[in-house]
Amino acid sequence: MITPPFTQESAVEKVRLAEDGWNSRDPARVALAYTPDSSWRNRAEFVQGRDEIVAFLTRKWARELDYRLIKELWAFGGNRIAVRFAYEWHDDSGNWFRSFGNENWEFDAHGLMRRRLACINDLPIGERDRRFHWTPGRRPDDHPGLSDLGC
Repeated sequence: MITPPFTQESAVEKVRLAEDGWNSRDPARVALAYTPDSSWRNRAEFVQGRDEIVAFLTRKWARELDYRLIKELWAFGGNRIAVRFAYEWHDDSGNWFRSFGNENWEFDAHGLMRRRLACINDLPIGERDRRFHWTPGRRPDDHPGLSDLGC
């Protein structure tokens, strides 16, 4: 487990592990990275604790189909990390979106996230405009990151 205080290297690794977890689209697995009483603000929704995290992610991935996410470290200090991210998905009508956002994370001494604050905006895109092309699951190491893609 990567624990605070973070270094550049450990913060980058923590961000990639979070990206990998979310790209698994396994709500129970993702929830284990958070404290049992973790507090979230995701857009206008407030989530408290692992059970609510699992319920939230289950709903999210039922409507955000073929979800693929890239996260990138923005800043870090002590027990906090800030990231920017983008993900692509489509709805059940085949409409594609690229969602952009920023997250602020706060960790406990054991490296579990106790607070997650996320701001997200959705951009409708055409299927031809997609940039995240990999088999669902972990982003391959050789796939470009956000900065490389100009996102």
